[in-house]
Amino acid sequence: MSTTSQALPASRATRGVAYYLRVLRVVGAIDFKAKYSDAALGYLWSVVKPLAYFGVLWLVFAHLLRTANQTADFTLFLLIGILLFLFFVDAVSVMLPSIVEGGATLRRLAFDPILIPLSASVAVGITFCVNVSAFAVFAAIQRIEPRVEWLLVVPLLLELGLFTIAVGLLLSALYVRFRDVSQVWELVAQLLFFATAIFYPIGILPDWAQKIAFLNPFVQVMQDVRHVLLGGASGPYDVSADAVYAGYGGRLIPIAIVVVVSLAALAFFRREGRYFAERI
Repeated sequence: MSTTSQALPASRATRGVAYYLRVLRVVGAIDFKAKYSDAALGYLWSVVKPLAYFGVLWLVFAHLLRTANQTADFTLFLLIGILLFLFFVDAVSVMLPSIVEGGATLRRLAFDPILIPLSASVAVGITFCVNVSAFAVFAAIQRIEPRVEWLLVVPLLLELGLFTIAVGLLLSALYVRFRDVSQVWELVAQLLFFATAIFYPIGILPDWAQKIAFLNPFVQVMQDVRHVLLGGASGPYDVSADAVYAGYGGRLIPIAIVVVVSLAALAFFRREGRYFAERI
């Protein structure tokens, strides 16, 4: 009798949100430490990658081409785009093969498969938090004073995080069936770098192209974060979703896309998850 009474609370604990968060925290921290454990520069590599992208693009567009001359605070404008883009792409990239790579764990242990891709994304989230220090340094150099409006960045990052997880879950489930998904994603990620207005103001695109671009929630989040941190539009060609979709719901359109993609990805992952152990 006593054995049963002790087992029930334990089983409920393993299914609770607190249990999931505890697993994600432990596994994510282990993955983050393991990623840089054998590197000479250690955790500094997490900052080197975005700064390398930033350095090349800043040199090309701030000094060799004229596009940046139309953009105020181009240094921070560019850095924000790079940090957000690398978070999105890196998180999806590590989540995509996680189910296949964690096949042995799935077959040995009985737990929710969703924990595998989620735990893989935690290390990327930690890296992003470290990289934010680079923005803080450049903001101090540019003498950008913090404002209360900066708190609006939090819900924007939550929106981006939700969208990133949704895409990662969808692709990780598809990868179990179709291994070509990794090649497709690699190509898409490269194209997104040039299509998401990271290093140029989105307003230089034709009106129809702007409407298509803002259907990508990443673009909406990136532009809104720039506007919040830099205090409004950064130049005559810098626009937001509200301006592009004037009279049609503005930024509610990409937010609605995030909700739809998230629900669809979760439903698809749950359906496919019942067969992961058999197909890996």
